[in-house]
Formats: sequence, C-alpha cells, structure tokens
Amino acid sequence: MGKLFDAALVLEYAPPIFLRFHVTLAIVAASVVGGTLLGLLLTAAQLHRTPGLSLAAAGYISFVRGTPVIIQMFIVYYGLPLALYRVGININRWNKLYFVLIAYALNNAAFMAEIIRSAVLSVPKGQSEAAWSVGLSGFQAFRRIVLPQAFLTALPALGTRLVNTFHDTSLAFTLGILDMLGQAQAIGVRTYHVLEGYVFAALVFVAVSLLLEKGFTRAEAAFGRGVKK
Repeated sequence: MGKLFDAALVLEYAPPIFLRFHVTLAIVAASVVGGTLLGLLLTAAQLHRTPGLSLAAAGYISFVRGTPVIIQMFIVYYGLPLALYRVGININRWNKLYFVLIAYALNNAAFMAEIIRSAVLSVPKGQSEAAWSVGLSGFQAFRRIVLPQAFLTALPALGTRLVNTFHDTSLAFTLGILDMLGQAQAIGVRTYHVLEGYVFAALVFVAVSLLLEKGFTRAEAAFGRGVKK
C-alpha cells in the first residue's frame, strides 16, 4: 500500500489542475457580469417601487439568498430544459457549462441587487435634491453625485461577493464540469491519490482569494481619495 499522502504528487498534479483554472475564471467572470446586469434591473424594480415588479424582485432575492447555490444549479440544469421545451425550444444538447453560467449569474443577481440597493440608499437624498436645484438632470445627478459615493460604499461588499463567488465555483464539478476541482477529482479516481489534488486546488483558492482581497482594499483606498478630492 502506498503513502496516504505524497507531497511530491502535489507538484506533479499541479500543472494539469491549473490548466483548468480558466474554466473557474470563466464561471466567475460570467456570473459577476451577468449578475451585475440582472442585479441592476432588480434594484431598479425595487427602488422605483413599481407595483408587481417590486414584489417579484423582492421574492426572487429572498428565494435566492435563502437557498444553497447547488440547489439553484440543479434547478436550472433540470428545470430550464423542461420549461423551454414546453414552448418548443430544445436545449437538452447544451454544454453543461452553459447551465452552470446561467445558474451562477442568477445567483449573483440577487446578492448584487442588495449590494447596489443598499449602497444607493446610503447616499443622503439631500445631495440629489441639491444637484437638481442647480440644473442637473436626474441621470446627471445619479452619475456625478450618487454613483461615486454609492460605489465607494459598495466596494467592500463587492469584494466579499467576488471572493465568495470564486469559492462557490468549486461546486460546478458536481455537474461534471472539468474545472480545477473536476480535474482534481478525475486525477484522484485514476491514481487513487485524491488528497494531493485537492490540496493543490486549495492552495490556488487561498492565493487568489488573498490577491482579490488585497486588490479591493487598495482600490477602496484609491477610489476613496478620488471621491474626497
């Protein structure tokens, strides 16, 4: 019987596992971009208090924030094809990665909506009213006055959301996605050395998380100086 853990294998498994890092980044990028765009729509529906839309947005946000992302992923994977098939659209041959991207974007939308809404509401309404009094339009007041302050307020939460999204991508392999975790599992099944691959993947997650946190801390400081000027 071989070693239960061989440190040398961590380095040996590192290249093939890291070669799947781009899949993890793709999931993060798609979920953040898609989630932000959808989050803006949800925020607009809530802030404008449009009857029906506001209630629907609040219900959606409550559902997403109250359920694990892995459940949402399986709902999208099994439920979306059934829903679209009823209207004559067959997506059963889609790559599984598309379902993962949609699920993570929908998940991020709820959290982004709450971050954006809270940040916008944190800016005193009097500042918008002052901007209107000097001739700025509603859009100009939002872009020049509200948005910079709201963005600064939201930066810490956005950083935390990005790191959490990066961590959540580790669940994608449950649908057979060959990301870093999927590759580590495949190597473990083939070699009977599972732990070594997961250790390397863990090191990558730790390193990237620290870089993201450091980057957002510096961005917050730099942007804060710009707003104060």
